[in-house]
Amino acid sequence: MKSSTTMYILIGIIVVLAMVIIGILLYLNNQPEPTRGVEPLVEIDPMDPDSETWGINYPNQWSTFQKTESNSERTAYGGSDDFSKLEVDPRLVELFAGYGFSKDYNEDRGHMNSLTDVEGTARVGESTPGTCYSCKSSDNPGLWDQMGMAEYDLTPFMELGDEIEHAIGCANCHDAETMELIVTNPALEEALQAQGKDWREFTRQEMRTVVCANCHVEYFFKGDGKYLTFPWQDGTKIENIADYYAELQFKDWEHPQSGAPMIKMQHPEYELFTQNSTHYNAGVACADCHMPYTRDGAAKFSTHDVKSPLLNAENACGQCHTDVTYVTNRVSTIQNQVYETMIATEDAILSGIRAIEKAAAQPSVDTEQLDEARWLHREAQLRWDFISSENSMGFHNPEEALRILAAATDLARQAELKAVQAAGTPDIIQSETN
Repeated sequence: MKSSTTMYILIGIIVVLAMVIIGILLYLNNQPEPTRGVEPLVEIDPMDPDSETWGINYPNQWSTFQKTESNSERTAYGGSDDFSKLEVDPRLVELFAGYGFSKDYNEDRGHMNSLTDVEGTARVGESTPGTCYSCKSSDNPGLWDQMGMAEYDLTPFMELGDEIEHAIGCANCHDAETMELIVTNPALEEALQAQGKDWREFTRQEMRTVVCANCHVEYFFKGDGKYLTFPWQDGTKIENIADYYAELQFKDWEHPQSGAPMIKMQHPEYELFTQNSTHYNAGVACADCHMPYTRDGAAKFSTHDVKSPLLNAENACGQCHTDVTYVTNRVSTIQNQVYETMIATEDAILSGIRAIEKAAAQPSVDTEQLDEARWLHREAQLRWDFISSENSMGFHNPEEALRILAAATDLARQAELKAVQAAGTPDIIQSETN
């Protein structure tokens, strides 16, 4: 009798415990998903272009991002100061002769100046396509979603400007609901797809570089619709890009002195950095150096005062390097070497341009060899410009930068020699040096 009573008591306890556990599980299952950090103060609409609204929920990020409007400090070879590259290096006027960059070519300023600067440049006019707004505004993700990129690009710049009010901002890089880093530029999405890549499968650290490729890349306007395109179909090395343009028979303009069909390169930071550079292979992302983690009291966050790490070296470089002075001196040495090599390349290209121009004036010039010289000029200059227009003076990948400049110099000298052969006389060079 006693054992039966004990058994009933145990069964009762088990039933009660089971019911308690079931109740707890049901309770937990009906609770809302936990949120990480502070509960958002306001709900942000998808692709909301007004970064100030996002700033209500993320005041540290917003307050530091606002500094990009006035962080106009200059480094040895760049920074965010509004200076004319044509005045710093007058060779550019002849190198870009016949193209808008020979008239107006200024250093890029901070992100919050993007809209002001693109609308103020002398390179835009009535015939400019809307494509030129592609990397300049947080209105773009919403407009691309509404219009599609083809219609966006086809809309005249002056007309599209009526729909654009905000400079680069939060919506260019983040999902409004989750704050995850995302690809917002359809051209980047298409370029990655062409390589068989899906950015949604990338790690967060990978996205801290890929998100910069929404803008910091080489691109061109394809076809009559001026459709924004990244020339990555065959790869992102300069040789892949040059071959892609050659196969497409694309040119931005014809050089008035040499007659060569030219390409203007655009800030290919992503392509140079990801070409097996030391930092890239070590797993470093763009944001690690240009948006390093900082603190406001107990809050740790990535500063959004995006600028050269040299202007914030203790924080940017000091995360990994104990001797920051050594690092900055090393950067200076690398950039000086790349700059000197780049100037030597410019001189070689200019010699080639002038030789081709004089060869073309010879009555008995060999036109076939002259066309070869022109093509060599094109190939030399697009390689030089790949490094010249890239905003690190080669530091993002010193070995690759010097390799490309060496190839560009070689091609430029080949162009000069081919011009001599086309003219049938070395006098075209001798007269240049006399």
